[in-house]
Amino acid sequence: MREGWEEVPFGEVCEISGGSQPPKKDFIYEPKDGYIRLVQVRDYRTNKFMTYVPIEKAKKFCTKSDIMIGRYGPPIFGIFSGIEGAYNVALMKAIPNEEKLDKEFFRWFLKTDKLVRFVEITSKRAAGQDGVRKDRLYAYPTPIPPLQEQKQITAILDKAFAAIDQAKANIEKNIENAKELFQSKLNEIFSQTGDGWVEKELGELGVLTSSKRIYKKEYVAEGIPFYRSKEIKELAHERDITLELFITKERYNEIKSRFGIPQEGDILLTAVGTIGEMYVVKKNEAEFYFKDGNIMWLKNFSTLNTYYLKYALTCFVEQLKSMSQGSAYSALTIEKLKKYSISFPSIKEQENIVKKLDELLNFQRSIEKAYKEKANSIEELKKSILQKAFAGELTNKEVEV
Repeated sequence: MREGWEEVPFGEVCEISGGSQPPKKDFIYEPKDGYIRLVQVRDYRTNKFMTYVPIEKAKKFCTKSDIMIGRYGPPIFGIFSGIEGAYNVALMKAIPNEEKLDKEFFRWFLKTDKLVRFVEITSKRAAGQDGVRKDRLYAYPTPIPPLQEQKQITAILDKAFAAIDQAKANIEKNIENAKELFQSKLNEIFSQTGDGWVEKELGELGVLTSSKRIYKKEYVAEGIPFYRSKEIKELAHERDITLELFITKERYNEIKSRFGIPQEGDILLTAVGTIGEMYVVKKNEAEFYFKDGNIMWLKNFSTLNTYYLKYALTCFVEQLKSMSQGSAYSALTIEKLKKYSISFPSIKEQENIVKKLDELLNFQRSIEKAYKEKANSIEELKKSILQKAFAGELTNKEVEV
C-alpha cells in the first residue's frame, strides 16, 4: 500500500441501496403522466422492453450521475450509469461517502478485475439465483488515497481509457473495412455475366431439401450426434462443437437406408433465426444427422463447384439480411431459395473464381485475427492499468496506448 493511503472495508465508505419491485399489474409500456420509467437489467443496455410504473408505487430512484450495479447476471456486477427512473430489485445503487471518496475514482475502482472476480465468486449459490451478496461486498478491502490524489488518478484513467476506446473503435473499423472489401468483391463476381455463362434458378440445378423429422422423445444420451443450427454454426467457423443431442444408431441406419444422409460436398445451411451459416460436408465425415426445418440441405449440384455455390449463397444471404433489416424476417424457406437465380461459368472457371475468393477471404481473416489479438491485448492493458491505479503504482507513462 502506497504511503498516505489507507485500506478500509467497502461498507465503511459506500452504501449499497437495493431496488424495489412494484407489482407487475401496475406496469404499462408507454410513457404517461404520473408514471416513471422502471429501470431493469434487461433494458439498461438496450433501452428495449421499457416499462413504466405509477410514481407512488416506485420507492427507489436513480439519476444519470448515479453509479448503478447489476445484481443478477449476466453480467453479475455490471457497472453502468447515465439512466434515470425507478430501479427494480435486479439493480443496486452504489452511494460512496464523498467526504472520503471521489465518485469518479470509486466508479473506476468498481471496474477493477480483482473486485469483479471476487463478486462473481461470492455471488455463486448452491441453490437459487446467483446474485451480488452485500455482506461479502461490504467486507472487501478498499484502498483510500487522499482526495486530491484520487482526482489525479481519475484524470489519468479518463485520459487513458479515452485513448483505449478510440483504439478499439479503430480496430473495429479496420475489421469492418476488411469484411466490406470481401463482400464488395463477392457482389461484383455474382452480379456479372460473361461469354459462356449460364443463369438458372437453384431449383433447376440441384436438390434443396431438409432432414426427416426427429421427435424430442427420440433423443438419447449418447449415440449418433444430432446437429442443430448451433452445431452447424460452430462447424462453419471451424470451432469445436459442443454436442448435446443424439439419436440411436438404429434410427440413424433406418434413415440412411430409406432416405439417405448428407454426403461429401453437400451443403447444410441454417435457415431459421441465424440465417446463412453454411457447412460443407467433408470426405470421411463422422456419422451425424441434423434437425429438420432449421437447417436446409443442398445436394446433387453437378454443374456447380460446391464452394462456388457456397460463395454464391453467402452473397445472396448478405443481400437478404440487408433487405430485411428492421423487419421481423427470421426464416429462409426452401421455396424462396429454389427461385434464386445464379449465374455461373464452366466448372474450370468456377474453380478459378473460388481460388481468388479463398485468397481474399484468407486475407480478410488474417487481418481480423491480427486486429482481434490487438484488441485482446488492449483488454489486458485495461486490467493492468486499473490494477496499478489502485495499488498506487500508476504513472502517465504507463498508460500510453
